[in-house]
Amino acid sequence: MTTETSAALRARVAELFPALQADLEALVRIPSVSAAAFDQAHVAASADATAQLLRDAGLPDVQILSAPRPDGTPGAPAVVARRPAPEGAPTVLLYAHHDVQPPGDPATWDTDPFEPTQVGERLFGRGAADDKAGIVAHLGALRALGLPEGADLPVGVTVFLEGEEESGSPSFRAFLETYRDLLAADVIVVADSTNWKVGVPALTTSLRGLVDGEIELRVLDHAVHSGMFGGAVLDAVTLMSRLVATFHDEAGDVAIDGLVTAPEPEVDYAEAEFRADSSLLDGVRLAGTGTLSGRLWSKPALSVIGMDVTSVAEASNTIAPRCTAKVSLRLAPGQDPAEADAALATHVERHAPLGAQVTWRSGEQGKPFLAQGDTAAMRAARGAFTEAWGVAPVDVGVGGSIPFIADLLEIFPDAAILVTGVEDPDSRAHGANESVHLGELQKVVLAEALLLTKVAEGL
Repeated sequence: MTTETSAALRARVAELFPALQADLEALVRIPSVSAAAFDQAHVAASADATAQLLRDAGLPDVQILSAPRPDGTPGAPAVVARRPAPEGAPTVLLYAHHDVQPPGDPATWDTDPFEPTQVGERLFGRGAADDKAGIVAHLGALRALGLPEGADLPVGVTVFLEGEEESGSPSFRAFLETYRDLLAADVIVVADSTNWKVGVPALTTSLRGLVDGEIELRVLDHAVHSGMFGGAVLDAVTLMSRLVATFHDEAGDVAIDGLVTAPEPEVDYAEAEFRADSSLLDGVRLAGTGTLSGRLWSKPALSVIGMDVTSVAEASNTIAPRCTAKVSLRLAPGQDPAEADAALATHVERHAPLGAQVTWRSGEQGKPFLAQGDTAAMRAARGAFTEAWGVAPVDVGVGGSIPFIADLLEIFPDAAILVTGVEDPDSRAHGANESVHLGELQKVVLAEALLLTKVAEGL
């Protein structure tokens, strides 16, 4: 690519960006929460809106499709838009998702979660970063390369915008199998990860996997008077607390036999930055051993993410007969999810306190991801990122999980997969006050346009 071409793309992206920001704001206003408890009409509306944006961008074949979930119910609507490759050119699949997480308690937000609000260089709103910014990154790159006319688009492009990623992608595998021919590509770009920090891009080279499930603990057939029976019987909440306390050792490392630990990463996370990014309170010590990046990317991590107990407002002087806890276990690269699930079930059974009856109910499972070395596609991405930001990208792991990447690798084994980011450490995806840094998003758009050009030049 010539310097003149790169400069022209940079100028074109800058010219397009105000309209792209307006498109992102319109998408954020659609409360497309895919969780079952929310109105799924909004997810359908989001699919319609993103499909129309892709039609307006000049992609000639735009469809809204779905596939069945394992229970037989229809999956959420996904958008697939295609433009065939020029003769002899490769095809690139651009992935993002248009559904979002529930907003949570509105009182924890500084702004309305579904009314996009710009404060300084950041745009706040649910989905502003995760992952409607990913949609805009794809849209902006296509516009920058000459769509709708398409004269400058050097590769075939398929855009795949999923509608249920935030609900665990239950129909994803069936979708890939059903529409394999539509989605086949030489390079797959998954725009659903993070950059190292504002001003420094990143390529995600590893992701932790996931196992979750529920522990039900029973100690009584029914609640009994705490004064008459307390002292000889411990309540289920106390016993559950003793059980979950066995999940970690004194240092805070996961203490479940049979789990894998991957090698330490080559880069580390400064403790001061981590404390600021995570909002860790003063005086709270960090858990675990080894490097911070290793604790976040290369080791298992277990959290109790929910517990069903009597609320304080409804409390009475009785001994709780049962308690249920939901557990989320992140898996290091190299870990088989089924083996991790079995290890967790065995641990729960062996550590049942005072003979309490415990049951492990398996939930979601997702495989970890480890990128294939220094591929031609990764070199093209690094070059594009360096041009867009002016600094070389960092190869990072991510502690979160994108389980469907394993499905992509199995269905399209010859495709090169690139996991890229629209977020930064202050984006607060899934939490209150989610935001995207607009200057970084503009660089993401430019980087993707440059990447498409470099892919066309040869992998």
